[in-house]
Amino acid sequence: MSDEAIDPNASPVTPFEWIGGEAKVQALVTRFYDLMDLEPVYKELRAAHGPALDDARQKLFWFLCGWLGGPDYYQERFGHPRLRMRHFPFAIGIQERDQWVACMNQAMEETGVPDDLRERLNQSFMGTADWMRNR
Repeated sequence: MSDEAIDPNASPVTPFEWIGGEAKVQALVTRFYDLMDLEPVYKELRAAHGPALDDARQKLFWFLCGWLGGPDYYQERFGHPRLRMRHFPFAIGIQERDQWVACMNQAMEETGVPDDLRERLNQSFMGTADWMRNR
């Protein structure tokens, strides 16, 4: 343990720390998939995920932990994410992209992700989701 005092007002070093660590990432992922199941506005997005969401929930949690700067669980298990390749079998158009980003934004709002971080993440999520489109 370091003798340095920890400044409680210091900015978090990574988005993973800023969001609140693993427990907050898990809460975010849980709310994201719950919303997908509950809200009719996300029905096309939900349909694209097939009948069960357990595998997707776990993989998104693992991925987001590493992507946000925390433990790299996803890469430890599966190697490089290769997001576009792994999502290619699924029809992803503008509607699915927009629903994914809106659902994630709603989940971030409802789980208390700080506004500044939510704005930054929304920009990144939109860029990635748009790049994933294959139709």
